Amino acid sequence: MRLDEPEAAVMTVSLDDLNALDAEGVVAALDGVYEHAPWVAWEAAARRPFATVAALFAALEAAVLGAHEETRRRLLINHPPLGRRKGGSVPVAEASASEHAGAGLDDLEAQEFDRYAALNAAYQSRFGFPFVLCIRRHGKASILRQFERRLDGAPAEELATGIAEVNRIAALRLAERMTGPGPLARHGRLSTHVLDTAAGRPAAGVRIELMELGAGAPRLIADAVTNADGRVEGGLIAGRPVPIATYELLFHVGAHFRASGDGGGDPAFLDVIPVRFGVSEPEGTYHVPLTVSPFAYATYRGS
Repeated sequence: MRLDEPEAAVMTVSLDDLNALDAEGVVAALDGVYEHAPWVAWEAAARRPFATVAALFAALEAAVLGAHEETRRRLLINHPPLGRRKGGSVPVAEASASEHAGAGLDDLEAQEFDRYAALNAAYQSRFGFPFVLCIRRHGKASILRQFERRLDGAPAEELATGIAEVNRIAALRLAERMTGPGPLARHGRLSTHVLDTAAGRPAAGVRIELMELGAGAPRLIADAVTNADGRVEGGLIAGRPVPIATYELLFHVGAHFRASGDGGGDPAFLDVIPVRFGVSEPEGTYHVPLTVSPFAYATYRGS
């Protein structure tokens, strides 16, 4: 079970159906891909028909990059500041609310919220527009590092960086919404596989917790149990970027060996095995298997 992103019904549309719509229909179908900016879809609609989803995104991106500087600046201003106070109720667009929740920024305690509020205010004061980051590609510690690093940037560079991040956000939103040939390659994957080397077979029924570390208390991202093949169905993170972060996998192998009658003593020599690792490529493929017996284990980055 993956816990890091709330379930949200995303209305999908096929590329063929989009190509058949009039301009107003295209704008409606792509509403929210760019935050409060229907003009981007209007510009792209003139380039129909699109042979691939990637070609559609290229048209949207070209509309943004070809816009006047003040229009691009307004595109950044459309985005809300990062971070929501615990118990707060400031309204934001549905897609932004979902992305905040997925990154753990929707329910911040007072001290953490104050840190984000101070960074938001400092950035807004320096550049005149909000800090924009594709937070689906970053864990909480990475978000803060980006915030602090970019505060030292030059205004022109930050405008360009912010627009690049807006386009990253839009690409992920579009990938969720559109079906058809030539999909956008914007996803990564994190998976695992547990092998019982004492028995010479996959370890079924092993509970695995995936934790994000590095900013405040560890955050539970996924809580799953291995299947008969020793794998987690669907992966631990799949169908989206793997956020840049330090993670820890907790393999609850003691219960597995006790159930098999080979627990390695009471208490077990190995009970919960922690494996800590870092992710630096959000669109990369990370496979972190565990080979384990009651008295030894090994891990590595697989493929």
